Amino acid sequence: MDRFDALQLFTRIVELGSFTGAASALDIPRATATHAIKELEARVGARLLERTTRQVRPTLDGQAFYERSKRVLQDLEDAETSLSTQVANPRGTLRLDLHGTHATMIILPRIGEFRERYPHIDLVVSSGDRLVDLVGEGIDCVVRAGRPRDSSLVARRLADMPEVLCASPEYLAAHGTPQHPSELAEHVGVGFFSRNSDNRYPFTLTVDGEVQEFKARGWISVSDAECYTSAALAGCGLVQVPRFRVEEHLHAGRLVQVLAQWPCPDLPVSALYPFHRQLAPRVRVFVDWVAGLYVERFGPLGGVA
Repeated sequence: MDRFDALQLFTRIVELGSFTGAASALDIPRATATHAIKELEARVGARLLERTTRQVRPTLDGQAFYERSKRVLQDLEDAETSLSTQVANPRGTLRLDLHGTHATMIILPRIGEFRERYPHIDLVVSSGDRLVDLVGEGIDCVVRAGRPRDSSLVARRLADMPEVLCASPEYLAAHGTPQHPSELAEHVGVGFFSRNSDNRYPFTLTVDGEVQEFKARGWISVSDAECYTSAALAGCGLVQVPRFRVEEHLHAGRLVQVLAQWPCPDLPVSALYPFHRQLAPRVRVFVDWVAGLYVERFGPLGGVA
């Protein structure tokens, strides 16, 4: 097994946590995989993997070697595909990081269609609300809501999502329903913060044609979209969320929209990827495909992304 094949095997073992799974994915015997990793560890002079009866995981040296190996393999794939017929039929491993709600409600329910269209692209998908270091973690593309702040990334706007301000009937019965945005200061809001900062995001409403911020009191803050909705359902306070995430709860009466005559500004959602990935065919076709999903769900963009 040559060095690049050994690197590919090693990264698969780390990602799958299994020699057997990696060998099966690469269509090689497990004994061949075991021998190749022993040769690789001997060549680099370090133990790369810890083996237990239940799983395989990288050592500290192995984790560092894994990060470097991913970048080497991605650069090799990019060099090959940018100059070959694979541009029309892309292949390789595409590493994605998707905002949790967008993964479960929009993208993953349709991901089989992407596989049918591009059968030679394998996906490695991580999910959550945290910000990721695309270059450092070897991520090809992320899908995130909010206005992009990292100017080093290429951003493609996918949609502008309508938002609503809402609370549970139990909260409104106990605290009253605000009749004007100025009353929000006397209400309780569920805080939402980024794990990378201590900022609590205020509510934003359009008043007299201008977007204004309003802060509410609060006793609970979360950093996860699902927890944010759950806190609202539990009566912990007001929340501001994309309508599609709570549409079912609004229809069922579990949540009630407030201050509808002062609309929330739309929340943009974008696909972000490093500059050096913009020519990679596997990234290009995914971004084009996922953009189509968002047009179907939210309609075409009204302005320039």
